[in-house]
Amino acid sequence: MNLEIFYKRNYPLFFFYVEINFSFCSGMARYTYFCHLIIHSLIMNLKSLLARPFAQFVHRKIHKEMATAIEDQANIFKELIKTAQNTQFGKEHQFKNILTHADYVQQVPVRDYEAFKPYIQKIKEGKHNILWKGIPIYFAKTSGTTSGIKYIPITKESISNHINTARNALLCYMVESGNYAFANGKMIFLSGSPELERIAGIPTGRLSGIVNHHIPNYLRANQLPSYETNCIEDWETKLDSIVAETIDQNMTLISGIPPWMQMYFDRIKEKTGKSITEVFPNFSIMVQGGVNFEPYKSKIFETIGKKLDYIELFPASEGFFAFQDNYKKEGLLLNTNSGIFFEFIPAGEIFNEKPTRLTLSEVKTGENYALIISNNAGLWAYNIGDTVKFISTSPYRLVVSGRIKHFISAFGEHVIGEEVEYALLKAAEEENVKIIEFTVAPNISNNAGKSFHEWFIEFENEPADMNAFICKVDDNLREKNVYYDDLIAGNILERLQIRKIKKNGFIDYMRSIGKLGGQNKVPRLSNDRQIADLLTQFTV
Repeated sequence: MNLEIFYKRNYPLFFFYVEINFSFCSGMARYTYFCHLIIHSLIMNLKSLLARPFAQFVHRKIHKEMATAIEDQANIFKELIKTAQNTQFGKEHQFKNILTHADYVQQVPVRDYEAFKPYIQKIKEGKHNILWKGIPIYFAKTSGTTSGIKYIPITKESISNHINTARNALLCYMVESGNYAFANGKMIFLSGSPELERIAGIPTGRLSGIVNHHIPNYLRANQLPSYETNCIEDWETKLDSIVAETIDQNMTLISGIPPWMQMYFDRIKEKTGKSITEVFPNFSIMVQGGVNFEPYKSKIFETIGKKLDYIELFPASEGFFAFQDNYKKEGLLLNTNSGIFFEFIPAGEIFNEKPTRLTLSEVKTGENYALIISNNAGLWAYNIGDTVKFISTSPYRLVVSGRIKHFISAFGEHVIGEEVEYALLKAAEEENVKIIEFTVAPNISNNAGKSFHEWFIEFENEPADMNAFICKVDDNLREKNVYYDDLIAGNILERLQIRKIKKNGFIDYMRSIGKLGGQNKVPRLSNDRQIADLLTQFTV
């Protein structure tokens, strides 16, 4: 068999490397290059060798798209409307008459999952052409706090958004850092169970379990934990199995949400008595998403034994919205050319009957927006429940500032997650205090005393002067939120109070409610006492 044909069939990444680097060659010269490269690949690790040109290719493409974000969004909008014209949803909302974003706002109201459930139910009954042409290729199954279990459609058009975005984040990191070597080692891609059930013939499971089926063959040898371990449902059994499979491996990349990574690192330290750097000397990059990394960073780096590079992601079952394209810069690059059309509602208007709906060209830096998506999986003006704030519009980089449902406004203050994280972390840095986990809830007085915000905090090391620490946190929050400041100044609220949580108290709490591990996380804020009342049994 012709050598070039053989490599094209069996080693597509290898062939891509040659196409990029030696497209100017032909005939015998091209064949000679193939032979030299084959010999060279026996000496060097093939994965890191081939990663370099592919990473540079993708990096250049992403940078070009930064300049065309507005145009790309307009094209995606037109394509989505055109493709879904003959679906049930498209007919009901007169997609054939939608020419502009203003038409879309008029015809398609903002919805959450609860309002989409009747359409999802029809798909689950086997009906076609409901939200998108045909039927989904998967349902991503996720737990909702208000809607119970949610079934989010994934189509053949939308699956690449979920798969390619995480890949692109790693490739951009390679180019920006020059660190290609981690591709030679073992990597933890933690997922839910990859075993899928079927609903109306549609494979259904956790998004991470679905994506697990799409990990390219050239990465399978590097992937940990094993398929069998990822199938374990009990979290603590699964964690023990992950530790057993990885403790003697050359781990170079570890991904997951920060609370999970901390549990994993703690278990490694318990078993070895060594820092993570000593156990995994080539560990060089963390990938995480789902929660703000800042509150966890100090403790995690202390456990590891040094600071590492890290990449933040903004994924959800509904779509992969943004990723950190440059690990040296704050903010996540919005995924403007990946089948998702974005709208932004000023956070203060999200509960209005007809809120202002802005396109990407209309957003401003420094303002909080509720993120609304329409995508090629058939979600239309869908409120994902997150708020974001742009820190740059050239390119469009943002931070996730909180959850719409995670706030405190028991007294009209509307405190959000970004504000409490700032207040605590600033005080902790000044006082050299390390925080493991925390959450905040209102405490409404039913007697002569004043109401206050109650903070439940698990400390790695406590402040030398707790009262002074409380004053600093409170002052920081007053600085960030004028309404809270007015309530304190007007003697409507007392200063916040801190309840100390015992060691591993948050882990015990999550275990007690059956949500330990995986992608589960403790909300930063609650507007009621449901979490707070349960946490009292884990206080010191």
